Amino acid sequence: MEKKKSMHWADQTAEKIIAEWGDKDSYTCASGITPSGTVHVGNFREMISVDLVVRALRSRGKKVRFIYSWDDYDVFRKVPLNMPQPELLEKYLRFPITMVPDPWGRDASYARHHEVDVESVLPTVGIHPEFLYQADRYRAGRYAEGMRRALEMREHLKTILDKYRDEDHKIQCGHKETGDLRKLAGAKLVWRVDWPMRWNQEKVEFEPAGKDHHSQGGSFDTSKHVVEEVYGRKPPVTFRYDFIGIKGSPGKMSSSKGKVVDLPDLLKVYQPELVRYLFAGTRPNTEFVISFDLDVIKIYEDYDKTERIYWGAEKAKSEDAEAMERRIYELSQVDGMPAEAPYQVPFRHLCNLLLIHQGDVEAVLASLPGIKESQKAGVRARATCAWHWVNECAPEDFRFAVKKPGEKVELDEVGLACVRRLRDDVVAKLESFADEKAVAEAIYAAAAAAGTDGKTLFKAAYNALVGKDQGPRLAGFLGTLGKDKVLAILAAY
Repeated sequence: MEKKKSMHWADQTAEKIIAEWGDKDSYTCASGITPSGTVHVGNFREMISVDLVVRALRSRGKKVRFIYSWDDYDVFRKVPLNMPQPELLEKYLRFPITMVPDPWGRDASYARHHEVDVESVLPTVGIHPEFLYQADRYRAGRYAEGMRRALEMREHLKTILDKYRDEDHKIQCGHKETGDLRKLAGAKLVWRVDWPMRWNQEKVEFEPAGKDHHSQGGSFDTSKHVVEEVYGRKPPVTFRYDFIGIKGSPGKMSSSKGKVVDLPDLLKVYQPELVRYLFAGTRPNTEFVISFDLDVIKIYEDYDKTERIYWGAEKAKSEDAEAMERRIYELSQVDGMPAEAPYQVPFRHLCNLLLIHQGDVEAVLASLPGIKESQKAGVRARATCAWHWVNECAPEDFRFAVKKPGEKVELDEVGLACVRRLRDDVVAKLESFADEKAVAEAIYAAAAAAGTDGKTLFKAAYNALVGKDQGPRLAGFLGTLGKDKVLAILAAY
């Protein structure tokens, strides 16, 4: 099994870390960001990529320190478009982000507001790093020795940094100041020295970075030389993660100018396991899009298939494929594996059930055959996401409301004939059909008996049932609504 586990990129990375740094009892994996604005799903890709590698190391019996650095001592360079009170924020440009006030008035600073937003939601998706706050650490003198080493090696540092700069940006300073780095307020290393200094300070063995940092001559290239030549330590194992696009609208949340999609936005549509699945099932160096349109249905279907393979309810196409699907499923779980196979309700069907019951989740649960009490929480969570997607993201033609008995729509003679044949030849005998295929065949026979084709009957039936030209697959829809309810609606015809 261990050999098959290594097929997954997180396990391959874990094995690379062990090979590079030796078989140690504990490893440090790092991630971080400057909290200069909303922490979006692109930033989240790094967080969860590290978490997946952390889990792979732990599955090999290793202790792991997972640190997440808030670079809140960085300079506030630009006011994002989606921030409130931009006039207030503009007064603090060029200040350390930790000194910018919170325009919402909730937290101690602008930086802390964004930090709290992330820290409060990460446990929902099973990510539990140790948070490091760089402003606090610099001000407390934690990096005094690392800063001193950089200053002692400043001429060599100039040589390293200038390799990656054009002539107009080579370092020319000449400024002199005397101070105690353990107490000197406001002193901070530049990024390409700060990053490798912290690799050495925290003994980091693994840290990925985005394609911008990993570009040729980018900050990782520079930092690699700095950590080796100035601090005498190997650079961490790394990989490049790619950008993420957004497909479809995440609803009203995206309408404000400059709004980016963040993790809470994802969790309104995708269950936590599905959020993890999106990333566990995709190599980090692959660009992909997160969908809020009809693709959501397919993503849930893919996850459900992976789940069935894990629990032995469906076979994969090969042993290797099964091992990969099982590993992806394990890495998709939030905090430990389920004690039993979850109850599966296909996302599309669940949406239809919610529309039929006008969003009443408990009524939907009551309609599900064979569901255990222990399985209801998972279905409730999926139903919450499905109902949000239906109302905020789904295309208009996906939504419907079932007509009440006595609500009659105008149909032409052919339409009336179709509805009557459907009612008398199919719905009235619904319990006599063996399965949905038999119901579908009876529907087409009813259309022929009405002297028309299936397309015409479908249009008439959907108009009579939901007031639209189309709707859910009719054979299944009749069964979901139930014989008595459909007969009551069609009685008016």
